[in-house]
Amino acid sequence: MNLKIKKIFLIIFFVSLGFFIYIKFSETEKTTETSDKIPEDVKSNLNIIKDVKYNSKDSEGNEYEILSSLGEIDYSNSNIIYLTNVKASIKLKNSENITITSDFGKYNNINFDTIFSKNVIIKYPDNKITSEYVDFSIKRNSMEISKNVIYTSEENVMKADVIEINIKTKDTKIFMYEENKKVNIKSKN
Repeated sequence: MNLKIKKIFLIIFFVSLGFFIYIKFSETEKTTETSDKIPEDVKSNLNIIKDVKYNSKDSEGNEYEILSSLGEIDYSNSNIIYLTNVKASIKLKNSENITITSDFGKYNNINFDTIFSKNVIIKYPDNKITSEYVDFSIKRNSMEISKNVIYTSEENVMKADVIEINIKTKDTKIFMYEENKKVNIKSKN
């Protein structure tokens, strides 16, 4: 009798194992088939990241941190992430810290280049710059601020089309696109 129970147990075990493998394999096939049929608007949600945070440091000791409430990875280039509600901190060696906030951003996680757009605010001690577009590049050592640029310090308010800053040397160019227009500087006093 004991031998019969063992045989029945083994038969039930192998039948159950076979049934389990069959079901598991069928589910994998169904998942593969249905993933090809996912609508594009649903697929775009699959590359969404909440509460994004990137940190980087260059060879000279400058630190860069970027935070975003939402990120979306670019399907055509996975090194690019589109950001929403962006805040960046830039800690340049031998210089004051800079913070940048914007509604949107585009971040390259290979070279750390970042584009900030819409309602951009740049703050550093006693200074503030607002604009609609900033192209920040560690690789090029540059920050280009453009579109409705307003620079505010304790003494002055300046309006220009573009401010270009060399991050390494701190050299700055301020200009208008059209030659006949002038950079507007007003004293607060």
